[in-house]
Amino acid sequence: MADKKQLILVIEDETSIRRFLKASLSNESFKVVETDKGEEGLALAASHHPQLILLDLGLPDMDGLEVLKRLRKVSPVPVIILTARGKDGDKIAGLDAGADDYLTKPFSVGELLARIRVALRHAQKAKTGDAPALFESKGLKVDLAKRLVLVKNKPVHLTPNEYDVLALLVRYAGKVVTQKQILTEIWGASNDSQNLRTYIHQLREKIEPDPNRPQYLITEQGIGYRLKDE
Repeated sequence: MADKKQLILVIEDETSIRRFLKASLSNESFKVVETDKGEEGLALAASHHPQLILLDLGLPDMDGLEVLKRLRKVSPVPVIILTARGKDGDKIAGLDAGADDYLTKPFSVGELLARIRVALRHAQKAKTGDAPALFESKGLKVDLAKRLVLVKNKPVHLTPNEYDVLALLVRYAGKVVTQKQILTEIWGASNDSQNLRTYIHQLREKIEPDPNRPQYLITEQGIGYRLKDE
């Protein structure tokens, strides 16, 4: 009988973190292959065809962003960046280069597994062509096919701009989306972040139980937004 465990490639130079990741993921029935170098990681990605890659940015032989850029030329495999770099610019650069998500060290097993589940779901939907036309979380329901937004089964009227922002976040539900990506995909420009903040504020006023403590539209400080999918 074929082994149906999903394979995760870990590219991480810190031995203690690799051990932690291997033990945590193996306990969740994932198979794990690991390396501490970028070049070997690219070779393993080509030979083993993992379902997901966990990629450190600070590798000894090459920068993790370079690994990601080279990987994206040949593969759409989900990549979650693991980083100790605290600057938002590093995270944004990784996301813009094609990463699906990022985790800042130190992180918990629960958070890691949640991000992995989201990334694998998105990869499966992309593979099967199953577009996320319907989003449901607690009291919020967004039906993209009908352009319908419900909160506790009551219709919510959104302006066209508000709806476009929410619809894009639905398509990437669970993933962090940079401000630049939102602005570029919707309006073809990336230099109007103030208007985007206004639309996010208005959306929260309309769909959040408490706009000051959002449970759906989460701000990734200095980076972008995430529509919570857990």
